[in-house]
Amino acid sequence: MKRWGWLTTGVALALALVLVMTLGPNKDAGTQAEAGPLPMAPRLPAPKDAGPTPTVPAPTQQQLQKQPWMHKLAPGEKPPQFVLFSFDGAVSKQHWDKVLPIAKEKNAHVTGLLSGVYMLADLDKMQYQPPAGLKRGVSDIDFGGTRQDITNRIGYLNQVIADGHEIGTHYNGHFCSGGTQPSVDKWDNAAWNAELDQFKMIVDKARAAGLNLPEGAVRGGRTPCLEGNWGQAFPAMAAHGLVYDTSKVALGVQWPTVQNGLYEFPMPEVRVPALGKQVVMMDFNLWYSLNGAKEQPERAPDFTQIVFDTYKSVHQAALNGNRAPIVVGNHFNEWNGSAFSSAMELFLEYVCDKPETVCATYTEVIQWMQLQDPAVLDQLRRMPAARNW
Repeated sequence: MKRWGWLTTGVALALALVLVMTLGPNKDAGTQAEAGPLPMAPRLPAPKDAGPTPTVPAPTQQQLQKQPWMHKLAPGEKPPQFVLFSFDGAVSKQHWDKVLPIAKEKNAHVTGLLSGVYMLADLDKMQYQPPAGLKRGVSDIDFGGTRQDITNRIGYLNQVIADGHEIGTHYNGHFCSGGTQPSVDKWDNAAWNAELDQFKMIVDKARAAGLNLPEGAVRGGRTPCLEGNWGQAFPAMAAHGLVYDTSKVALGVQWPTVQNGLYEFPMPEVRVPALGKQVVMMDFNLWYSLNGAKEQPERAPDFTQIVFDTYKSVHQAALNGNRAPIVVGNHFNEWNGSAFSSAMELFLEYVCDKPETVCATYTEVIQWMQLQDPAVLDQLRRMPAARNW
């Protein structure tokens, strides 16, 4: 059964088609890069094969000194309440300029999930060869603007990286089921391998132009529209050195598990207290649950408060429950008078220095898990999902 928060699949796909038509390749490149691509949320069965447990480099001595929570739990000690802020698209300077100062003040780290085509200038779009027989230079989101735009983008992403934040992948052309076909939910293993090859090519090109992203630093990502045949996609991810995915949807906040050789950090489906409805905790899904994703900027303060209150209730439920990492999924956007970006920024400022709470990257959480006894992790995973009833 596929779900988009509380939406049925039919409604979700119909809306996705409208959104692709509205925000697709004919939209101004700079504006599209600001907003980022849109999500869906099909909940698919988990693969039965766990596969080998992936690993990341151990924390450095500098990390251990700066992050006192990065240690093996003592008997009876509770884990930190991790909060994982992650941003699809991840190239808006306007929004990074808001996030970075808050994160620095609160000693927080976040994750930007980069859409590869945003690092290719419009004039260079033919360098991108989409998979699955799609035409060269085709993308359902816009390319990166001028070559000067790319140079500027490399400059401020270098600041993101220097501040200790993580860069992951949101793949490239964002081919969702409502747009150009064949979409990612139909791709086979060869197509996923080809898309990841293209992402590496684009990142290597950006690195040659000055992007200070070390080799091997991209360790995971989120698929376009949260879609994919995981049995085909996950082996390609693992073959390209990825160790985590954060595309699937789970009811409540749950601990990551290893599936087909990758850690899966699921996006939680949570209750919006003001509505009494279950919704995937992604900004767009929350917007749709509130007013059908209509632009009503005059309601921005109310929407911001509702989403902020939802985030706080989820944090409290996890903190008092299983302490599973909370995935906060967002785009850098100005939807509905920036209601959802404002809610995210308020929550970032509110939660990251709360007692026993750590705002971390996916890699940092995996590093922490690697320090724990496997039996302790198994016990945590057996705890009931945290739900903000």
